[in-house]
Amino acid sequence: MIRLALNGADQVQALSFDLQKRQLEVIHNGEAADITGTLTPLGLGAVLQETRPADAEALNAASRAAPDSAREASTLRILLAINAIMFVVEMTAGIIAQSTALIADSLDMFADAAVYGLALFAVGRSIKLQVRAAHVAGVLQLILALGVLLEVGRRFVFGSEPESTTMMLVALIALVANTACLLLIAKHRHGGAHMKASWIFSANDVVINVGVIAAGALVAWTGSSYPDLVIGTLVGLIVLGGARRILALKA
Repeated sequence: MIRLALNGADQVQALSFDLQKRQLEVIHNGEAADITGTLTPLGLGAVLQETRPADAEALNAASRAAPDSAREASTLRILLAINAIMFVVEMTAGIIAQSTALIADSLDMFADAAVYGLALFAVGRSIKLQVRAAHVAGVLQLILALGVLLEVGRRFVFGSEPESTTMMLVALIALVANTACLLLIAKHRHGGAHMKASWIFSANDVVINVGVIAAGALVAWTGSSYPDLVIGTLVGLIVLGGARRILALKA
């Protein structure tokens, strides 16, 4: 999202990301306020920490040779396929098992698939078209996230009987799929910011899958649907926040 937001800015010369420290170094012409003003609407907490004249060392560090884009594209295609298949599997199982947690997790799979698909689609295309594609993905995520949250509310009022066995089985399959994604992306996690972000997405998905499995176990143990509703709500809110950030992108 940051790359899409700043790619259209003529004054930006290079970007250097440190995701662990949540820091971004921008080599640019013009005022730093213009950069901050572009990043603030993304809702990522952008704050200007320092501005100084760029030296040759900083410029060289920020413009290192790009990683092997062909290999990255190949990995992204595999990740896209895995997430798209699991979206269909989890959505179908979630509806059959009356589990909002599974439905919400399938939505998270869809969100990841949309991000990977967007990364592949945007290569070599205009900034305006990239942002337009991102907005389409964001709108779809927003609609589905709101649908899940409304479904959670409906089931909270009228009740539901989620099938804990199906929940845990399908979530276990999703856990295996996301672990495979994590292993695939591991070799690229020190590459560009988009690959580092993909690593973080996959790691978060593994945590969410464990949460759904725990919710299924709690449903079986307590006989209550509340653990399913709680996990479904949390995942729905996570995807809703991601959709909001994507829609904040400007051409």
